[in-house]
Amino acid sequence: MSLPYLHPYLGLSNGLNTLHAAGGPGGAVGGWVELARTTLGSAGDDIDVNNFADKRYLMILSYRIPSGDIDTEDKVGTSASIDTGSNYAYRRSENGGADGANAPTTSFFVQDLGASKNYNTFNVGYIANYSSKEKLGINHIVTRGSAGAGTAPNRCENVAKWANTSSSLQSYRAHNGRSGNYDTGSEVVVLGYDPADSHTNNFWEELASVELSSPADQISSGTITAKKYLWIQAYYKGHTDVSSFDSGLRVGNTTLDSASNYSWRESTNGATDTTSTSTSRMTTAGTGYIGNGILNFYNGFIINNASNEKLIVSHIISEQTAGATTAPTRREHVGKWTNTSNQIDIVGIVRQSGTGNFAAGATIKVWGAD
Repeated sequence: MSLPYLHPYLGLSNGLNTLHAAGGPGGAVGGWVELARTTLGSAGDDIDVNNFADKRYLMILSYRIPSGDIDTEDKVGTSASIDTGSNYAYRRSENGGADGANAPTTSFFVQDLGASKNYNTFNVGYIANYSSKEKLGINHIVTRGSAGAGTAPNRCENVAKWANTSSSLQSYRAHNGRSGNYDTGSEVVVLGYDPADSHTNNFWEELASVELSSPADQISSGTITAKKYLWIQAYYKGHTDVSSFDSGLRVGNTTLDSASNYSWRESTNGATDTTSTSTSRMTTAGTGYIGNGILNFYNGFIINNASNEKLIVSHIISEQTAGATTAPTRREHVGKWTNTSNQIDIVGIVRQSGTGNFAAGATIKVWGAD
């Protein structure tokens, strides 16, 4: 089974063997490179990352620790300054609710759940950054909610544009518009990719690549080097022996945690969000179970600070039925692992309920970065 994944070195969809053909970690090809980051040394309303290199595509990783109530009202700008004018438009959905749109407005990526929001927040965003075109962005946000596995996290899907067509985007501001502050340790990391790049200092380091040689009821990364940011991809299908076979993501320190230390929120095919609390895994199947031979692809990101609950943003697609006559299913998923004393150093896709195994060829890959 060949895995078409989002290549962290090329920024494209490729087969598994492309990674090593392209030079692998630290290879002689360009990929996502860290352009700049700002980590707050004291509490404040703004995290500014200024005057970074001009790249065609940007990836934004942001982790915001609250001191009081916070939200997301981010802005962007040129190498010279942040644009604080009404030159943006956005559309968003929070917790699967109806879309809200705002145009023109003074913010790019936005989240505000309305009530008290003294919660850690993890953002993963992408921006197309052609200097002569309006800048288009996609952002996915997970907020912790109240501490503990008894409360599901919140999520936000956000698309936005910056109407500037004369300059590239080379500055980013994470802005808080509520009464609190972003606390010490909050940070924004800006990554860039350009097809012409040939650097060797890729941001994402491959930590694990595991493929099942025979059917099994789980596929694990094994012990990996713990990193602040993790990127997980898995491609798998049910073996011929499956029966009502669900699957789930588990994480852990040294061993996979199978206790009720997870909670999650998700939408399937755009339906109203469902939540699960104090559960033993997070969802990875595109529908309710893994069928015989039905392909599934999982793509997710984790913020992995030892002293904080681990927040996860992921997307899942399930083939359903082979051929073009049946549409695949999708899930937008956020989750958390409530451990606040260890970093994740092992991840796995496991059987949850039912009987049977994943088919040989099931694959999990993990990248990480500090």
